[in-house]
Amino acid sequence: MKKIAMIFPGQGSQSIGMGKSFYEESEVAREMIDSASKHTGIDFKALLFEENDTINETAYTQPAILLVSLVAYRLFQDALPTKAALFLGHSLGEFSAISATGALDYLDALTLVHKRGALMQEACSDIDAGMMVIVGMGDDDVEKVCEDARKDGKKVWAANYNQDGQLVVAGLKADLESLVNTFKEAGAKRALVLNMSVASHCQLLESAQEPLKVQMQELLRDNFSAPVISNVTAQPYSSKEEALELLSQQLVKPVKYKQSILAVAPDIDMAIEFGNGKVLSGLNRRIAKELKTINISDMDSLNKAIETLS
Repeated sequence: MKKIAMIFPGQGSQSIGMGKSFYEESEVAREMIDSASKHTGIDFKALLFEENDTINETAYTQPAILLVSLVAYRLFQDALPTKAALFLGHSLGEFSAISATGALDYLDALTLVHKRGALMQEACSDIDAGMMVIVGMGDDDVEKVCEDARKDGKKVWAANYNQDGQLVVAGLKADLESLVNTFKEAGAKRALVLNMSVASHCQLLESAQEPLKVQMQELLRDNFSAPVISNVTAQPYSSKEEALELLSQQLVKPVKYKQSILAVAPDIDMAIEFGNGKVLSGLNRRIAKELKTINISDMDSLNKAIETLS
């Protein structure tokens, strides 16, 4: 039997129309999406399928991505029940992963990440926060620039370790912009401030930690069908107590996605990415070339995956 990692994307993978073929062709998907709308008060049909700007607002982006990921996971498991060796998600995707283990009902997961997104927006509402992608520099060199900048009073931190030569930095937008040339002089091929108003995975989100933990305490269950790899430690965990601590830390600590894939790749035969786009599939190819990753983002890719694995 193949050892399979079930993996889930995070913010940035959203697009209008995601999940539409699931909704149109699957009664189970329609039921999940309609139930999600009733449970949260969010019109997911409008959010996912109609042109709008709301889908790019963090409080709505997160439940939208999670919902499509969990619909894809449910349809796959219904068609081809498959035991996971482990679960892994990128940032928000870690919540999708926990729900897929059985430790968080998908409707509760939607409530939780909607709250998480709102808390993140609130934490950054009175400051001009942002994120910047650095291409072509080593991790140590990026960290050194950030460390030196903090010594000068700037608020910037390494936030997402995506792959070799690509690291995302978070902080105050003015401080990020002031460092563009510094990063380039230090060897970056590109230093691009992203169109974002939230600074994820850094100390600017400290105010969100305790309210999120309170919400998680209420909704999480000690019912993990397999370990989840923590974004914070790149190590597995499988208990509510660990999840409460690690997911609250995740708000202010960097996402160690690259380190997580490198850690698990030798022990698994393949990964399946559930959700819109192929962001993690692309990262995996560049992190661990030997790790086969397939993506399930619509009915066509679902059917192909089932055919491949049957």
